[in-house]
Amino acid sequence: MSEQRSGLIWLWLSLLTLVLDQLTKLWVIDAIAPYAEIVPVTGFFNLVHVHNTGAAFSLFADQPGWQRGFFLTVAVLASGVILYLLARTRGRTLFCIALALILGGALGNVIDRTLYGHVIDFLDVYAGAWHWPAFNVADSAITLGAALLIRDGFRKQE
Repeated sequence: MSEQRSGLIWLWLSLLTLVLDQLTKLWVIDAIAPYAEIVPVTGFFNLVHVHNTGAAFSLFADQPGWQRGFFLTVAVLASGVILYLLARTRGRTLFCIALALILGGALGNVIDRTLYGHVIDFLDVYAGAWHWPAFNVADSAITLGAALLIRDGFRKQE
């Protein structure tokens, strides 16, 4: 039986996610005025520029400020756990891809919280007058990674 590579081989996906997230956020900062401009793309999708001090989907954004340190701490601890899991995991490609996406997304939002005190969100999906809370590439990667983790959990492990 050949030795399988560590899941750390998937860190390139984390880096790609992180770079895409930060490049798109820099573009938004430069191109779209915060809270003042809406760029229509389709009949259900706009580009906007909003600042999220809360968690996913602006959860806890209305709190007095404790959330910044809390979410930074949680993201750093989760990143450490993910790196540990990737280092110890072999032969579970879907699991490793999921963790790599979550790691890249978490670090992308950590950079925002560290540099700006909030996360830059810009993807606005809507139906009629109903708008999903704005999100970003990092949030998308975290969501996709979580869905892949759920999918992996239903797979028969050999």
